Amino acid sequence: MAIASDFGVARAHVPPARVDVIGVPMDLGADRRGVDMGPSAIRYARLRDGLESLGIAEIFDHGNLAVPVPESNAAQAVKNAKYLPIILAVCDELSHVVEASVRAGGFPIVLGGDHSIAIGTLAGLRRARGVAPGLIWIDAHGDINTPLTSPSGNVHGMPVSIALEEHSIDITRTVLIGLRDVDAGERKRIAELGVRAFSMSEIDRLGMERVMAIAMDIVGTQPRSVHVSFDMDGIDPREAPGTGTAVPGGLTYREAHLAMEMVASAGVIGSLEVTETNPILDEHNRTARLAVELILSALGKTIL
Repeated sequence: MAIASDFGVARAHVPPARVDVIGVPMDLGADRRGVDMGPSAIRYARLRDGLESLGIAEIFDHGNLAVPVPESNAAQAVKNAKYLPIILAVCDELSHVVEASVRAGGFPIVLGGDHSIAIGTLAGLRRARGVAPGLIWIDAHGDINTPLTSPSGNVHGMPVSIALEEHSIDITRTVLIGLRDVDAGERKRIAELGVRAFSMSEIDRLGMERVMAIAMDIVGTQPRSVHVSFDMDGIDPREAPGTGTAVPGGLTYREAHLAMEMVASAGVIGSLEVTETNPILDEHNRTARLAVELILSALGKTIL
């Protein structure tokens, strides 16, 4: 009889044969320092061991992309979209790494860093596949501000809008899940664009299983055609304290895992991004360990 490791369980769904881990220690899109250490914290939480426990044949860790520090670029800290030229330059580099991974048959796992990195991930997926991916965006925030609507000018609140402007996403195949802190300008844009958004109130009423079933109807059923972008502040801070923009009342531990288990079970997920892990604000690396658990659930790890 096989003995399961501390990561291992019987799996009903076959994980990808190749995984590409890409770290992006970006903190230019946010006000709080420390999120640049997120990729290292997640790796330290035994990400590779977990991936190996799933039987993944090839694991390529590309290390971390180079990201300038804010102190060396104070002149670019403009009010309406702070550090945007630098962020876009890093995201362009990221897009090429993601594109190469997909073209080689890989499953990109992008580790942030703040959520502005999604601009690059989505651009790379769009080029590699020739079509915008279905997008499941799990976050406490809408991240659909523009420089004109953003109260802070922080670019980590704008990636959905920028990706839409760059034609990296199809708004009809985009779903926002877990919203509970939405700016007035974002609320208006969500309504005007018609993007499907599930607030925590709606998740409370419908239940996470129903929400994810609706979401997958929207993003599509083609194998490996959906990108999941998971901001750790989408989870309640009692479970994930290590994030810079924590908001009470988020997803529970089991709701977060159920979401990942369902996309794995459906066979639709083709790429994954986990952002906004800030070990400076964490408790004994709890949030990074949870990030690893969620990655493994998205790749097919099940309880039985």
